[in-house]
Amino acid sequence: MNETNVRAADAIDRALLQRMATGDHAALATLYRSYHGRLCRFLSRLTRRPDIIEEVVNDCFWIAWQHAGDFRGDARVSTWLMGITYRCGLKALRRQGIELTDDLTDDAFPPEPGDGTDPGEDRELRDLLGKALALLSADQRVVVELVYGVGHSLNEVAAILQCPVGTVKARLFHARMKLLNVMPALSGETKTQGS
Repeated sequence: MNETNVRAADAIDRALLQRMATGDHAALATLYRSYHGRLCRFLSRLTRRPDIIEEVVNDCFWIAWQHAGDFRGDARVSTWLMGITYRCGLKALRRQGIELTDDLTDDAFPPEPGDGTDPGEDRELRDLLGKALALLSADQRVVVELVYGVGHSLNEVAAILQCPVGTVKARLFHARMKLLNVMPALSGETKTQGS
């Protein structure tokens, strides 16, 4: 998505928040439908329990409903919602006595609906990527998902995770290095000397 499209989408989201602040349930429903899939996918990097994921998404939108009028606009609405979701996710996991999942298996990342291309090709790539992501730590998976899956900038990810940008950069660097090292082995390729 280019910068113009990002701004346009954020303007629509801001208008929905303004309507929510006045008690407009239709605006809440529209925002919910727009973000539900993204938030579920993001949360799947923290836990594979669908019950917790749905609970957290609902908690996020309850908070957004209650605080729509408090949104200051310092960040994009998507950044604000992801931050709420992340904090709600951590809180839900702690409440359940569950640690962030570092040992997800490849079945933790179910294939997403195709975009009209050959589903066989996409499935193989998704399976390979799912296996590789499962080998990352939870912190690394979250950063990779926010940067590459959702498209947030490093500054936005730092705001969502409430940590320094340097921490985000370090997690992303280590995730890239690990993926670079494991992808050839997972795909059946062997690294040759000098490549």
